[in-house]
Amino acid sequence: MPIARTSGWLTKVPAITATFWVIKVLSTTIGETFADYLTVNVGLGPAVTDALMIAVLGVALVIQFRTRRYTPWIYWLCVVLVSIVGTQITDFFTDTLGVSLYLSTAVFAVVLAVVFVVWYRQERTLAITSIDTPRREGFYWGAILTTFALGTAAGDLATEALSLGFRNGTLIFGGLILLTWLAARAGAGQVLTFWIAYVLTRPLGASLGDLLTQSKDLGGLDLGASRTSLLFFVVILVLVGREQLLANRHGVVAKGDGPLGGRRPDYAWAAGAVAAVAIVGLGLGNLGSSQSEVAALTIPDQQSHPHTRLGDLTRFAVIATDVQTMVGRNDLAGGKARVKDLEVSWDDAEAGLKPRDPGTWHQLDDEIDAVLTALRAGNPSQADCAAALKALVETLNGS
Repeated sequence: MPIARTSGWLTKVPAITATFWVIKVLSTTIGETFADYLTVNVGLGPAVTDALMIAVLGVALVIQFRTRRYTPWIYWLCVVLVSIVGTQITDFFTDTLGVSLYLSTAVFAVVLAVVFVVWYRQERTLAITSIDTPRREGFYWGAILTTFALGTAAGDLATEALSLGFRNGTLIFGGLILLTWLAARAGAGQVLTFWIAYVLTRPLGASLGDLLTQSKDLGGLDLGASRTSLLFFVVILVLVGREQLLANRHGVVAKGDGPLGGRRPDYAWAAGAVAAVAIVGLGLGNLGSSQSEVAALTIPDQQSHPHTRLGDLTRFAVIATDVQTMVGRNDLAGGKARVKDLEVSWDDAEAGLKPRDPGTWHQLDDEIDAVLTALRAGNPSQADCAAALKALVETLNGS
């Protein structure tokens, strides 16, 4: 039997509007790029990053549960953090435990179905507008976390196993969301279409982020992860700030009304946010490409490596060869510092390279991990480092 509504509680989630979906897609990309930044660029590693993000999410959810009404800033902070943790859960299963994407996608789909079944048996409703008790909110965030894990697994399956790539992924997942919206307009169940769209926004956000960040030789717009994250963060701040203003003035149920609200203004804000991302992204991407071309003119020609199904791997081979030379001189400290460039550049190019030839990508990824492990050991051995680098350079040159 459903529990009684807690005194003073109002619905704890935002109205489902156009700006809701824009913020959701952008926050998905922010979550993924920020986790990658902490893991690779800052150098925390996956274990420390996972533990840190889970701890921060726990604190944020405590604050969210202690509120008595929809508070935009804390709600969307929780969404970003849940997107990070959901992605990390899938990555742990696939990268650490070696679970196939087919299996992980199926498992998370079953888990989500179980969450919905238990939620409905307990509450007799799955309506988003009914999140007005602590237990219902617990089910809601459990479902949100599972949708991110499922969306990550399904998105990776589509782009990697099916070799769709992020350009096709953006079009396909965007098209599926459009079809879901049309189904909702045609009378399909609102609860069902909401959750389908919610799952699909995770791979859409990842594909869109990769489209903006990847270099042009990999099919992207070459905006870069840092500038993409900053651009999305600014747009999110503006939209969430508007949400907070409207929620303070009108409350969550009526936030679409009033002098600044209404359906048409909401569509206008959503369209403006999308246009800003497109215009600024294209402009900064062209600027970045021009700067790269100028910089390339000042770099001495390196030995060109053959094009493979992964593309031209010259930039990775050059770094690996530099590290190999340092290790050959027994300069392990210098090699450890230089290999950071290989780790960052390889991670940045993952979305563009991996769908082209997943088997070769995984082989190289494992060999790069072996080099990193050898150089970052507490007491690194020159022989171990040299052996790991020899295998990596041979694969890069002959893959």
